[in-house]
Amino acid sequence: MTQPDLIIFDCDGVLVDSEVLSCRCLSKILAGYGIDLGLDQALDQFLGRSVAAVVEHYQALGRSIPEQFSTELRAGVRAAFTSALCPIEGVNALLEGLRIPHCVASSSDVDRVSLSLSLTGLAPHFDGRLYPSQMVERGKPAPDLFLYAAERMQADPRRTLVIEDSISGVEAGKAAGMTVWGFVGGSHYRSRDGKAILREAGADRVFGRMADFWRADR
Repeated sequence: MTQPDLIIFDCDGVLVDSEVLSCRCLSKILAGYGIDLGLDQALDQFLGRSVAAVVEHYQALGRSIPEQFSTELRAGVRAAFTSALCPIEGVNALLEGLRIPHCVASSSDVDRVSLSLSLTGLAPHFDGRLYPSQMVERGKPAPDLFLYAAERMQADPRRTLVIEDSISGVEAGKAAGMTVWGFVGGSHYRSRDGKAILREAGADRVFGRMADFWRADR
């Protein structure tokens, strides 16, 4: 692909450095229900997955998740984001110079995505072109969300580039027939071999700095 017709960005871990903050919240709230989930486990199991996927995971194991779980998690994440969320380094400059149609497709709900982009000053770059997981029946790693976003943006999936930081996101993009670049510049990859993880998931390319977005790999 010399130049895509559309670029779809994941939000968490790609546009904003949020994965560690949100997984810490998840671990803390689950601990209150008697479920032990460390930060590394949370990153391994639920990176790029929706809240519904977390609930389904524990229900399949026979663990009961209270109805207030999503409300508690949303409140905890909002508080953490408000106090500590930062944009990924270099992403604002990249988006300012981007002349290719682009949008966001995220496993998070629309309120969380909107909050993340607003807090970090990135919202004007997307002008409402946000496609959260609740818009489709099956979230990542199913291809539905990326295919839906491409359809709404009137783009051919084969001419679409996806930027993802998670295994489920990479798998979803490849299942949609899109080119997928894995991004490992978020803080959640400081102690993990993100390049190997995302290459194994099927990423066509893996990079670690937004400043290198268009730079050919050496």
